[in-house]
Amino acid sequence: MTGPDLGGYDRIAVAFSGGKDSLACLLHLLEAGVPASRIELHHHDVDGDQPFVDWPCTLPCCRALAGYFGVPLYRSWRVGGFLGEMDRQGDPTGAVVFELPGGGLGRAGGAGPPGWRGRFPQVSADLRVRWCSSVLKIEVLAAAIRGQARFLKGRTLVVTGERAEESPGRARYATFEPHRTATGGGRAPPRRVDHWRPLHGWAQAEVWRIIERFGVTPHLAYQLGWSRLSCRACIFGSPNQWATIRALLPDQFRRIAAREHASGFTIQRSVSVIALPDRGRPYPAALSRPDLVAQAEAADWRLPVISRPWSLPPGAFGEAAGPG
Repeated sequence: MTGPDLGGYDRIAVAFSGGKDSLACLLHLLEAGVPASRIELHHHDVDGDQPFVDWPCTLPCCRALAGYFGVPLYRSWRVGGFLGEMDRQGDPTGAVVFELPGGGLGRAGGAGPPGWRGRFPQVSADLRVRWCSSVLKIEVLAAAIRGQARFLKGRTLVVTGERAEESPGRARYATFEPHRTATGGGRAPPRRVDHWRPLHGWAQAEVWRIIERFGVTPHLAYQLGWSRLSCRACIFGSPNQWATIRALLPDQFRRIAAREHASGFTIQRSVSVIALPDRGRPYPAALSRPDLVAQAEAADWRLPVISRPWSLPPGAFGEAAGPG
Protein backbone atom coordinates (compact mmCIF):
# COMPACT_ATOMS: atom_id res chain seq x y z
CA MET A 1 0.00 0.00 0.00
CA THR A 2 1.13 3.57 -0.54
CA GLY A 3 -0.07 4.79 2.85
CA PRO A 4 -3.18 6.12 4.58
CA ASP A 5 -5.25 9.09 3.47
CA LEU A 6 -3.44 11.77 5.46
CA GLY A 7 -6.27 14.20 4.94
CA GLY A 8 -8.63 11.95 6.86
CA TYR A 9 -7.03 12.51 10.27
CA ASP A 10 -7.66 15.30 12.74
CA ARG A 11 -4.17 15.00 14.16
CA ILE A 12 -0.96 13.17 13.31
CA ALA A 13 1.19 12.26 16.32
CA VAL A 14 4.84 11.55 15.52
CA ALA A 15 6.93 9.61 18.06
CA PHE A 16 9.92 11.92 17.94
CA SER A 17 13.38 11.06 19.26
CA GLY A 18 15.24 13.71 17.27
CA GLY A 19 17.05 10.93 15.40
CA LYS A 20 17.27 10.62 11.65
CA ASP A 21 14.25 8.33 11.20
CA SER A 22 11.75 10.25 13.31
CA LEU A 23 13.03 13.47 11.75
CA ALA A 24 12.53 11.96 8.29
CA CYS A 25 8.96 11.07 9.29
CA LEU A 26 8.24 14.70 10.14
CA LEU A 27 9.86 15.96 6.93
CA HIS A 28 8.00 13.36 4.87
CA LEU A 29 4.68 14.56 6.26
CA LEU A 30 5.54 18.18 5.51
CA GLU A 31 6.75 17.27 2.02
CA ALA A 32 3.44 15.45 1.46
CA GLY A 33 1.60 18.69 2.19
CA VAL A 34 0.32 17.95 5.69
CA PRO A 35 -0.22 21.31 7.44
CA ALA A 36 2.02 21.80 10.48
CA SER A 37 -1.15 22.64 12.43
CA ARG A 38 -2.25 18.99 12.24
CA ILE A 39 1.10 17.52 13.32
CA GLU A 40 2.29 17.08 16.89
CA LEU A 41 5.57 15.59 18.10
CA HIS A 42 5.78 13.34 21.17
CA HIS A 43 9.18 12.97 22.78
CA HIS A 44 9.68 10.25 25.39
CA ASP A 45 12.34 11.35 27.87
CA VAL A 46 13.96 8.02 28.77
CA ASP A 47 15.78 9.30 31.85
CA GLY A 48 12.85 11.33 33.15
CA ASP A 49 13.95 13.23 36.23
CA GLN A 50 17.14 11.17 36.82
CA PRO A 51 19.86 11.70 34.16
CA PHE A 52 21.69 8.44 33.52
CA VAL A 53 21.92 6.86 30.05
CA ASP A 54 20.59 9.35 27.51
CA TRP A 55 21.98 12.37 25.63
CA PRO A 56 21.38 15.57 27.64
CA CYS A 57 21.10 17.53 24.40
CA THR A 58 18.27 15.45 22.92
CA LEU A 59 15.30 17.26 24.47
CA PRO A 60 16.60 20.77 23.62
CA CYS A 61 17.39 19.53 20.09
CA CYS A 62 13.82 18.27 19.69
CA ARG A 63 12.40 21.52 21.03
CA ALA A 64 14.52 23.52 18.57
CA LEU A 65 13.33 21.40 15.64
CA ALA A 66 9.69 21.68 16.69
CA GLY A 67 9.99 25.44 17.06
CA TYR A 68 11.60 25.86 13.66
CA PHE A 69 8.93 23.81 11.84
CA GLY A 70 6.07 25.32 13.82
CA VAL A 71 4.74 22.10 15.34
CA PRO A 72 4.04 21.48 19.04
CA LEU A 73 6.25 19.07 20.96
CA TYR A 74 4.94 17.24 24.02
CA ARG A 75 7.44 15.67 26.40
CA SER A 76 6.41 12.53 28.27
CA TRP A 77 8.29 10.36 30.74
CA ARG A 78 8.04 7.58 33.27
CA VAL A 79 8.43 8.85 36.84
CA GLY A 80 11.93 7.81 37.94
CA GLY A 81 12.97 7.15 34.36
CA PHE A 82 15.42 4.40 33.47
CA LEU A 83 16.96 4.27 36.93
CA GLY A 84 13.62 4.15 38.71
CA GLU A 85 12.49 1.17 36.66
CA MET A 86 15.80 -0.64 37.03
CA ASP A 87 15.76 -0.16 40.81
CA ARG A 88 12.26 -1.52 41.36
CA GLN A 89 12.22 -3.87 44.35
CA GLY A 90 8.62 -4.78 44.99
CA ASP A 91 7.21 -1.48 43.72
CA PRO A 92 4.87 -0.89 40.76
CA THR A 93 6.21 0.63 37.56
CA GLY A 94 6.19 4.42 37.88
CA ALA A 95 3.39 6.60 36.55
CA VAL A 96 3.63 8.29 33.17
CA VAL A 97 3.66 12.11 33.12
CA PHE A 98 2.92 13.99 29.89
CA GLU A 99 2.71 17.60 28.78
CA LEU A 100 -0.72 18.86 27.76
CA PRO A 101 -1.77 21.32 25.04
CA GLY A 102 -2.01 24.77 26.55
CA GLY A 103 0.31 23.88 29.43
CA GLY A 104 0.05 21.69 32.48
CA LEU A 105 0.79 18.03 33.01
CA GLY A 106 -1.27 14.88 32.83
CA ARG A 107 -0.55 11.70 34.75
CA ALA A 108 -1.51 8.06 34.19
CA GLY A 109 -0.69 4.72 35.80
CA GLY A 110 1.60 4.08 38.73
CA ALA A 111 -0.76 1.80 40.63
CA GLY A 112 0.07 -1.53 38.97
CA PRO A 113 1.30 -4.77 40.51
CA PRO A 114 4.61 -4.92 42.39
CA GLY A 115 7.69 -5.93 40.42
CA TRP A 116 11.40 -6.55 40.75
CA ARG A 117 14.26 -5.80 38.36
CA GLY A 118 17.63 -4.84 39.82
CA ARG A 119 19.46 -5.18 36.52
CA PHE A 120 19.87 -3.50 33.15
CA PRO A 121 17.61 -4.47 30.23
CA GLN A 122 18.87 -7.48 28.30
CA VAL A 123 20.24 -7.27 24.78
CA SER A 124 17.33 -9.04 23.11
CA ALA A 125 14.61 -8.57 20.53
CA ASP A 126 12.11 -9.65 23.20
CA LEU A 127 10.60 -6.47 24.67
CA ARG A 128 9.65 -8.31 27.86
CA VAL A 129 13.33 -8.45 28.83
CA ARG A 130 14.55 -5.48 26.77
CA TRP A 131 12.20 -3.46 28.90
CA CYS A 132 13.73 -0.04 28.15
CA SER A 133 11.99 0.16 24.74
CA SER A 134 8.59 -0.98 25.99
CA VAL A 135 8.41 0.59 29.45
CA LEU A 136 10.14 3.90 28.68
CA LYS A 137 8.98 4.57 25.11
CA ILE A 138 6.16 2.47 23.62
CA GLU A 139 4.01 2.30 26.76
CA VAL A 140 4.69 5.96 27.58
CA LEU A 141 3.15 7.15 24.31
CA ALA A 142 0.22 4.77 24.78
CA ALA A 143 -0.40 6.13 28.29
CA ALA A 144 -0.27 9.72 27.03
CA ILE A 145 -2.90 8.92 24.37
CA ARG A 146 -5.16 6.93 26.69
CA GLY A 147 -4.86 9.62 29.36
CA GLN A 148 -6.22 12.48 27.24
CA ALA A 149 -9.89 12.84 26.31
CA ARG A 150 -8.93 14.80 23.20
CA PHE A 151 -7.88 11.54 21.53
CA LEU A 152 -11.48 10.32 21.77
CA LYS A 153 -12.49 13.08 19.37
CA GLY A 154 -11.90 12.62 15.66
CA ARG A 155 -9.22 10.36 14.19
CA THR A 156 -5.55 10.13 15.13
CA LEU A 157 -2.64 8.76 13.13
CA VAL A 158 0.42 7.69 15.13
CA VAL A 159 3.62 7.77 13.06
CA THR A 160 6.82 5.94 14.01
CA GLY A 161 10.10 5.55 12.12
CA GLU A 162 10.98 1.85 12.18
CA ARG A 163 12.56 0.59 8.97
CA ALA A 164 12.72 -3.00 7.69
CA GLU A 165 16.39 -2.56 6.81
CA GLU A 166 17.32 -2.19 10.49
CA SER A 167 16.67 -5.76 11.64
CA PRO A 168 14.74 -8.96 10.84
CA GLY A 169 12.39 -8.13 13.71
CA ARG A 170 11.52 -4.72 12.33
CA ALA A 171 11.16 -6.17 8.85
CA ARG A 172 8.14 -8.10 10.16
CA TYR A 173 6.34 -5.00 11.40
CA ALA A 174 3.17 -3.98 9.61
CA THR A 175 3.37 -0.75 7.66
CA PHE A 176 -0.18 0.26 8.61
CA GLU A 177 -2.39 -1.15 11.35
CA PRO A 178 -4.66 -0.14 14.25
CA HIS A 179 -2.64 1.44 17.05
CA ARG A 180 -2.44 -0.33 20.41
CA THR A 181 -4.60 2.45 21.92
CA ALA A 182 -7.45 2.00 19.45
CA THR A 183 -10.77 0.88 20.95
CA GLY A 184 -13.95 -0.33 19.37
CA GLY A 185 -16.36 1.47 21.58
CA GLY A 186 -18.84 -0.57 23.58
CA ARG A 187 -20.04 1.52 26.51
CA ALA A 188 -17.07 3.87 26.20
CA PRO A 189 -16.54 6.23 23.25
CA PRO A 190 -14.36 4.66 20.55
CA ARG A 191 -10.78 5.81 20.25
CA ARG A 192 -9.96 5.82 16.54
CA VAL A 193 -6.19 5.62 16.33
CA ASP A 194 -4.15 4.12 13.47
CA HIS A 195 -0.42 3.40 13.34
CA TRP A 196 1.67 4.13 10.25
CA ARG A 197 5.35 3.40 9.63
CA PRO A 198 5.98 5.50 6.51
CA LEU A 199 9.70 4.69 6.29
CA HIS A 200 9.33 0.94 6.64
CA GLY A 201 10.52 0.28 3.10
CA TRP A 202 13.13 3.03 3.01
CA ALA A 203 16.88 2.48 2.84
CA GLN A 204 19.09 4.60 5.06
CA ALA A 205 20.22 6.61 2.01
CA GLU A 206 16.64 7.80 1.45
CA VAL A 207 16.46 9.00 5.03
CA TRP A 208 19.60 11.10 4.69
CA ARG A 209 18.43 12.45 1.32
CA ILE A 210 15.24 13.96 2.73
CA ILE A 211 17.20 15.49 5.64
CA GLU A 212 19.61 16.96 3.10
CA ARG A 213 16.74 18.39 1.03
CA PHE A 214 15.56 20.33 4.07
CA GLY A 215 19.11 21.08 5.21
CA VAL A 216 18.44 20.05 8.82
CA THR A 217 21.43 19.87 11.16
CA PRO A 218 21.66 16.23 12.35
CA HIS A 219 21.57 15.35 16.03
CA LEU A 220 24.98 15.50 17.68
CA ALA A 221 25.10 11.72 18.04
CA TYR A 222 25.67 11.43 14.28
CA GLN A 223 28.15 14.28 14.26
CA LEU A 224 30.22 12.55 16.95
CA GLY A 225 30.31 9.18 15.15
CA TRP A 226 27.24 7.28 16.31
CA SER A 227 25.23 5.82 13.42
CA ARG A 228 21.95 5.52 15.33
CA LEU A 229 20.28 7.70 17.93
CA SER A 230 19.07 5.69 20.87
CA CYS A 231 20.39 6.30 24.37
CA ARG A 232 23.98 7.48 24.41
CA ALA A 233 24.88 4.55 26.65
CA CYS A 234 22.61 2.09 24.82
CA ILE A 235 22.76 -1.51 26.02
CA PHE A 236 23.45 -2.45 22.37
CA GLY A 237 26.43 -0.08 22.24
CA SER A 238 29.48 -1.25 20.29
CA PRO A 239 33.01 -1.40 21.75
CA ASN A 240 33.79 1.80 19.82
CA GLN A 241 30.85 3.59 21.42
CA TRP A 242 31.83 2.47 24.92
CA ALA A 243 35.42 3.46 24.22
CA THR A 244 34.19 6.93 23.23
CA ILE A 245 32.09 7.26 26.37
CA ARG A 246 34.99 6.13 28.59
CA ALA A 247 37.40 8.57 26.95
CA LEU A 248 35.23 11.67 26.76
CA LEU A 249 32.44 11.15 29.31
CA PRO A 250 34.19 9.40 32.20
CA ASP A 251 31.61 10.33 34.84
CA GLN A 252 28.77 8.69 32.92
CA PHE A 253 30.96 5.68 32.20
CA ARG A 254 31.89 5.20 35.88
CA ARG A 255 28.28 5.47 37.03
CA ILE A 256 27.08 2.86 34.58
CA ALA A 257 30.00 0.51 35.25
CA ALA A 258 29.36 0.77 39.00
CA ARG A 259 25.66 -0.02 38.57
CA GLU A 260 26.46 -2.97 36.33
CA HIS A 261 28.89 -4.35 38.93
CA ALA A 262 26.39 -3.86 41.76
CA SER A 263 23.68 -5.74 39.84
CA GLY A 264 25.82 -8.87 39.49
CA PHE A 265 24.93 -9.11 35.79
CA THR A 266 26.75 -7.72 32.76
CA ILE A 267 24.78 -5.53 30.34
CA GLN A 268 26.01 -7.54 27.35
CA ARG A 269 25.99 -11.21 28.21
CA SER A 270 29.55 -12.13 27.27
CA VAL A 271 31.48 -9.08 28.48
CA SER A 272 31.29 -6.30 31.07
CA VAL A 273 31.12 -2.57 30.36
CA ILE A 274 34.57 -2.27 31.93
CA ALA A 275 36.08 -4.60 29.31
CA LEU A 276 34.11 -3.46 26.24
CA PRO A 277 36.09 -0.26 25.53
CA ASP A 278 39.33 -2.24 25.33
CA ARG A 279 37.89 -3.98 22.26
CA GLY A 280 37.29 -0.73 20.38
CA ARG A 281 38.58 2.75 19.73
CA PRO A 282 36.96 6.14 20.38
CA TYR A 283 35.33 7.70 17.34
CA PRO A 284 37.78 10.13 15.68
CA ALA A 285 34.91 12.55 15.06
CA ALA A 286 34.28 12.80 18.80
CA LEU A 287 37.97 13.15 19.69
CA SER A 288 38.40 15.99 17.21
CA ARG A 289 35.38 18.06 18.29
CA PRO A 290 35.45 18.92 22.01
CA ASP A 291 33.07 21.78 21.23
CA LEU A 292 30.42 19.33 20.03
CA VAL A 293 31.01 17.07 23.03
CA ALA A 294 30.35 20.09 25.26
CA GLN A 295 27.14 20.87 23.32
CA ALA A 296 26.07 17.24 23.70
CA GLU A 297 26.26 17.74 27.48
CA ALA A 298 24.34 21.03 27.45
CA ALA A 299 20.76 21.61 28.50
CA ASP A 300 20.20 24.10 25.69
CA TRP A 301 20.59 23.87 21.89
CA ARG A 302 23.12 26.32 20.46
CA LEU A 303 23.52 25.01 16.91
CA PRO A 304 21.53 26.25 13.89
CA VAL A 305 18.56 24.09 12.99
CA ILE A 306 19.39 24.48 9.30
CA SER A 307 22.91 24.06 7.90
CA ARG A 308 23.91 25.28 4.42
CA PRO A 309 25.95 23.86 2.82
CA TRP A 310 24.85 20.52 4.23
CA SER A 311 27.06 17.44 4.52
CA LEU A 312 26.62 13.91 5.79
CA PRO A 313 27.66 13.58 9.44
CA PRO A 314 30.57 11.22 10.26
CA GLY A 315 28.24 8.64 11.81
CA ALA A 316 26.09 8.18 8.69
CA PHE A 317 26.22 4.61 7.36
CA GLY A 318 28.42 3.57 10.29
CA GLU A 319 28.20 0.52 12.53
CA ALA A 320 24.57 -0.37 13.23
CA ALA A 321 24.70 -0.70 17.02
CA GLY A 322 21.20 -0.22 18.34
CA PRO A 323 17.92 -1.92 19.16
CA GLY A 324 16.39 -4.19 16.55
